[in-house]
Amino acid sequence: MRSSAASSSTAATCRSSRAAEDIPQDKLNRLANPGKDNFGFPYCHQGDIPDQEFGWGHSCDEFTKPVALLGPHSAPLGMRFYTGRMFPSEYRGAIFIARHGSWNKTKKIGGDIVVATLNKDGTVKSVKPFITGFLENNNYLGRPADLEVMKDGSLLISDDYNGAVYRVSYAPQRSSPQISERH
Repeated sequence: MRSSAASSSTAATCRSSRAAEDIPQDKLNRLANPGKDNFGFPYCHQGDIPDQEFGWGHSCDEFTKPVALLGPHSAPLGMRFYTGRMFPSEYRGAIFIARHGSWNKTKKIGGDIVVATLNKDGTVKSVKPFITGFLENNNYLGRPADLEVMKDGSLLISDDYNGAVYRVSYAPQRSSPQISERH
């Protein structure tokens, strides 16, 4: 993925599901030095947890740190930089991430779309919910798998749980009609 905000590539990664229920977290990586960046797998998880089996002889400090943590077992399967013009300007260059959701947690997480907004230098300013509601009472109602930005600026979201594709569009909020009294 290429971002207009930074001359680097970015990828969301899922990590080992065998470590524990709440670790490691899935993460967002930024490839700033192609051929040189190493994000630690299988030696180090989430930037600071050595792998119990393969981590010996390595320090997590040897590896490129993630730019954001996305939650344990959240399964970030799809991501896209927003290049459209339909949504408000604060979304341009932001990264929309489809978190498919955990399958092996007692209290499930994910099953949503989050948006990572970036600083001008490509670092992550924030990661916030964008679309929720696919997870209710610890049961999935849908599982977002991927996204696509359309030419008109709308966003398509695939849901492999329901076999559906959703189109998200934006229109400015309409103001309430003004009623004036006549005397």
